[in-house]
Amino acid sequence: MTRVNEAFQETDVGDRTHAVLGAAESALGSPLYDATDLGGSARSTVLRCQSEIHGSVVVKAYGDDPAALGAFPAEASGLSLGLAGPGLLAVDPGHPLIVMRDLGRGPTLADLLLGSDSAAAQDALLGWSRSLGDLAARSVAHEAEFHAGVERYRLGHPTWMEGTGNLDVVGRLPELLDRAGVVAPPGLDADIAEIRGLADSPHSGLTPGDTCPDNSMLTADGMQLLDFEGAGYQPVFMTAAYCRMPFATCWCAFRLPGNIGRRAEAAFRRRLLPVYPELADDTVWGHGMRRAVAAWTVMTLGALRYATEEDYPLHSTRRPAPMSRQLLAYRWKSLLSELDSARELPAFAELLRALLADRVDVWQPEPLPAFPALLVAP
Repeated sequence: MTRVNEAFQETDVGDRTHAVLGAAESALGSPLYDATDLGGSARSTVLRCQSEIHGSVVVKAYGDDPAALGAFPAEASGLSLGLAGPGLLAVDPGHPLIVMRDLGRGPTLADLLLGSDSAAAQDALLGWSRSLGDLAARSVAHEAEFHAGVERYRLGHPTWMEGTGNLDVVGRLPELLDRAGVVAPPGLDADIAEIRGLADSPHSGLTPGDTCPDNSMLTADGMQLLDFEGAGYQPVFMTAAYCRMPFATCWCAFRLPGNIGRRAEAAFRRRLLPVYPELADDTVWGHGMRRAVAAWTVMTLGALRYATEEDYPLHSTRRPAPMSRQLLAYRWKSLLSELDSARELPAFAELLRALLADRVDVWQPEPLPAFPALLVAP
């Protein structure tokens, strides 16, 4: 085998990669070999390497922009709990980077939902929701430990959950509407306050943050959660809303037909009952879920202004991907139906009605299709 530092010198990889590999070897206490660039993102460099001691490992190094420097303490602390995700082998706050066990090369939940095997896609979706529920339930006793880890690794920037993921962002709704040229209905401030009040829920749990289909992988041990860059504690309803909307902040967000979405939500909910038995009450659960879906709807309204100017696919290269207007229309209609049935958040419901009349009636988007693998789901 060829040492990574020598191999990368031979292939003229940049200085940052040399620094990442050298720091990873020092943090791990083991030479690394045969590195492969896994792509990462604008915030990170991700390499798969071989270690004589640990076998196949993944090195993730974070950039120097505020988002990356906020992601590092969240991910390092979240994985250090050992409750879900890849096993954490080493952390180096000085660079910063982490070294994790390699979960392999299995398909992601996105791959399966966009594929053609309905049974495999449904099993994976239910496995994903159970994994999220297990993490939330197991984490209840570890909140202080998680926050201590964040402070230990903090590099002077807020985590995603402390910033963008905070329910206080819902208070920006009037500003978002003003930018999009939408008039706020009377009474909206009271509904905003009620939605933000979800932050005081006694039912909180750890989430990886970005719980999207491409951040969950099928392995020999079932569905494994990936990417803890946005990790933090939030009301469990905010995580469960990913089953209902579905996938609140994700590009891969087609319809879950039949009852598969409700089955995923129920699987998540069942995992919580040993620690939060009061969530067996449908009134308590429904109240929290409607406010969580409303909160995510507000948080994603930043797309309204851009969708008004031009319709666009939610991913620049992956296909199929929903169009922005399709997804907005679907979510507004679905939430409005729930709020009207429950007779809750009347001003917010009126806002949704206005958006449907003012924008969707003009756009006339095609109906949001189901995930390809679930077109015949029961």
